[in-house]
This record gives sequence, structure tokens and C-alpha cells, in this order.
Amino acid sequence: MKKVISVRFKAGGKAYYFDPADLDVQTGDHVIVETARGIECGEVVAGPKEIPDSQVVRELKTVKRMADAVDIRRMEKNRADEKTAFEICTQRIAAHKLEMKLVEAEYNLDRTKIVFYFTADGRIDFRDLVKDLAGVFHTRIELRQIGVRDESKMLGGLGICGQPFCCSRFLKDFQPVSIKMAKEQGLSLNPTKISGSCGRLMCCLAYEQKAYEYLNSITPMNGSVVRTPEFEGVVVEANPVSGMLKVRPLNESLAPKYFRRSECVYLRGGKRAPKAPDPDQE
Repeated sequence: MKKVISVRFKAGGKAYYFDPADLDVQTGDHVIVETARGIECGEVVAGPKEIPDSQVVRELKTVKRMADAVDIRRMEKNRADEKTAFEICTQRIAAHKLEMKLVEAEYNLDRTKIVFYFTADGRIDFRDLVKDLAGVFHTRIELRQIGVRDESKMLGGLGICGQPFCCSRFLKDFQPVSIKMAKEQGLSLNPTKISGSCGRLMCCLAYEQKAYEYLNSITPMNGSVVRTPEFEGVVVEANPVSGMLKVRPLNESLAPKYFRRSECVYLRGGKRAPKAPDPDQE
């Protein structure tokens, strides 16, 4: 077991594990740590806790010290100056006629480096742009190309559900999402209805996938022949979530009727439900 704290460097960003050493660190404190980008000031979003060694994928870096008022003021000034840097870089990109879209500018704490994040359709030769920016900011310049999902995470916004983007609020990593998930959940395959603002399939398709896989596995699907309390018939409509089946009698003189999944016994055809516990019978 290892003792760790979780540190986040920007709102909605990913939290990283650090070793608090002997410091008395609590949630809400600010600490100074060393990252791949250099020295950074981050907020502790989860106080000291112990986790299994298997959850630590790389060597933990130790917190250097608690942040003081000077560090916090410097961090706030950097955030303000990043807006100016963003505007200047945007102007320089236009001047160099580069096919790239600037997303965000980011200083590290000691201002020894500034990173510009951008999106582009292909590879961009930005060597002249870097020289230009270095002459303006007199510090190390790094341009980093990101994907459209990362862009949405950085910029934020509202999804079609009316809530702020999941990636901007709580998603730590992007999970693979496939069109198969939309099919299994009975959603429209119209790209405009199942895609997020980033243009990729919505991340929320993955949230309930395991539940849908289970419900689909225990639900007789369309074309299955089942025995209901009243007759034998063919399933013409199945709702795995509600557990309701619309069954057309084999005797076509009778009208279709709705039955609960737990009331029907699978006989043949269609998709057979395996022998598994049914939530409706709990």
C-alpha cells in the first residue's frame, strides 16, 4: 500500500497521484509539485489515502512543499496572462497562414515555458511560428497538437442533455465508444443524435453499456416464440429496460398483448435468453 494525495492543476482536469511525504496535506490545500511540464502549483482534491501498489502505474513524485500566498498569486497571474498569450498566438498563426486552430495557452508556474495547444487536420510545419513566439515571450515555446475530444474537454460547454460536458466535469480518461453501443441501446443511428459537440460519439454511450448487455441477454428479442400466461406467440416488440414484451399470438385472430418479461417462457427462435436471474423477479 502507498500513501497518496490527488492533485488537479485546472478545473475539470485530470487528477494525479503524488506522495505527500511527511506534509500535513488536506483537501483544498495548494501544493508545489514537479511534473513533466515543470514546476506546477495544484489543488489537492483528495486528501491522504492508501491505495494498492497495483494502482500506481509509474513512480510517484513527492510533493516539494506547501504553496504559499506568493505561489497562488503567481498562479493566478499566469492564468490571466495566458489570455493575452492566446490572443497574440492567434494573430501570429493568421500572419503565418497556418491551417491550425488554437485551443489554449498554458504557462508553467515559474514561466520558463508556455505551451500552446492546437487542433489541425494534418501535420503542421510551425517552426517559423515557434521562432516568432519565442521572440515575443522570451521563454521556451512548445506547440502541442491535440484531438477534438481534448479540445471539448478544455473549452467546456453544454451537451444535448443540458448538462456541462462530462469530459469537462469528471471524466479522467476517454473510453472507447463504438456504434455497436448505440445499436444495443436501441438508439437512433443518426450521427447528429448520438454525437457530441466534438463530432465524436457521445462518451455517455459507454455508461450503461454493461447494463444493456445484461438486459439484452435475458430478454427474448424480436422473432422469439414465447409462452405467455394466455397463449403462445411471437415477440414483435421488446423493451429490455422496462422488461415489457409485445407478443403476437400464433393464432392471428387474437390481438397482440403486452406482458412482463418474467411472465414469459422462451421457447424457440429469435434470440434466446440465457438462464440468468431476472431483476423483475427479485
